[in-house]
Amino acid sequence: MFYIYCPNCQEHREEEEFHASGQAHVVRPIDPDALSDAQWAEFLYFRKNPRGLHHELWVHAIGCRKFFNITRDTVTYEIKETYKVGEQPAVID
Repeated sequence: MFYIYCPNCQEHREEEEFHASGQAHVVRPIDPDALSDAQWAEFLYFRKNPRGLHHELWVHAIGCRKFFNITRDTVTYEIKETYKVGEQPAVID
């Protein structure tokens, strides 16, 4: 088990309190009705799955219940940083 720092609670908590929610910094289409089925499917289902640094959206499900971002190395599972939604990462891929 390892601990994750929640930037909203400002505490390190056990991994079991958190859930990954996919890729971070995904921009929602301004006019979803104008998208073709292929474009809508691309937005909904296709995400990056890199080997190495990856920015992910997580939720502190059993704590403050707020979302935040994690920069994590997908090879070593090492968390490089956590930061609030709306902020930019300090560690860039």
